[in-house]
Amino acid sequence: MSDIEAIGDTSHLPDGLLDSLLPGPVTVVLNRSRKLNGALNPGNANVAVRVPDDLFIRSVAKVFDGPIALTSANTSSQPSTLNVEEFKHMWPLLGAVFEGGTMEGSRKGSTVVDLSVPYHYSILREGSALSATVLKLTSYGIVNSNIK
Repeated sequence: MSDIEAIGDTSHLPDGLLDSLLPGPVTVVLNRSRKLNGALNPGNANVAVRVPDDLFIRSVAKVFDGPIALTSANTSSQPSTLNVEEFKHMWPLLGAVFEGGTMEGSRKGSTVVDLSVPYHYSILREGSALSATVLKLTSYGIVNSNIK
């Protein structure tokens, strides 16, 4: 959590907001931090950040002493995978695959929320935590950019 400021600009967010959303099944989109390596997401003003609620993968990130750039283990716009066998065709393209068993839950993936505009949010993907995410955002006075 303390590394997020090195990845994305959080200066416009209310105190405690990120702590209420993360770690968990939420991905936040922020304006890129100037500290972020320019080779990551080149030409894009925003960056998506997720802190999983999984001690193993957070331990892996600590071993690498920084963020891990990755994508979900599925082809873009396809359902999320729940076990490593479902993306076996991608293994040759990956730097590492960790077998953790079959994930419980749905294939909806994380809820993706754009927080790049001060005091506004936009849901980019409903995901598995939509209701809880919207409730937390509104409790901090963040308004939906899609509602006119």
